[in-house]
Amino acid sequence: VTGRTLGEECESVVETAGQEVVAPLSSPLRAEGGLVVLRGNLAPDGAVVKVTQHTPTSHRGPARVFNREEDAFAAVASKSIKAGDVVVIRYEGPRGGPGMREMLQVTAAIVGEGLGESVAMVTDGRFSGATQGLMIGHVAPEAASRGPLAALRDGDIIAIDVPSRSLTVEGIDIEARLMDWSQPEPQYRTGVMARYALLVGSASEGAILKP
Repeated sequence: VTGRTLGEECESVVETAGQEVVAPLSSPLRAEGGLVVLRGNLAPDGAVVKVTQHTPTSHRGPARVFNREEDAFAAVASKSIKAGDVVVIRYEGPRGGPGMREMLQVTAAIVGEGLGESVAMVTDGRFSGATQGLMIGHVAPEAASRGPLAALRDGDIIAIDVPSRSLTVEGIDIEARLMDWSQPEPQYRTGVMARYALLVGSASEGAILKP
């Protein structure tokens, strides 16, 4: 502790050569950024995937559908998830969670089982920056708001194509299936969480509370 201000401390700092943090437009670190927004019949309002040099850029496979993170984690841990599957975790969005929980446990379990490059994941929940593999979050509208994820069933074929920015389910009539959909029982009927679930908006709009 010196007792000096941050500005005074910085006056004597000498930058080491080659430590540029912000690259110029003329010489970017990569041609594209690491966050990509996907759209399609599963995500009309968008979904987000983090892409690195090691992330698969496409996947097509059968859905394995779960209504909560814990059930998906149990399926991965029991080795019920196989290479080629698309793990779908719904009702984990801002309203459905409520609170849009982080799905890090499931993504870590997928990688731990050696499936990080052969299994994709789609959720209306969110991820941490440590997520690896083709893991798509922030799907909007969320299942709890009658979004397309609510129409999915085990075995539906999901196609993910990062270069074309698409996230789709093949061969089903989403709207026809949603005709039979009913709102799940709320986890909270009173208190701040019940109020949050009632007032929160879509992740595509920042999950802000609305009057």
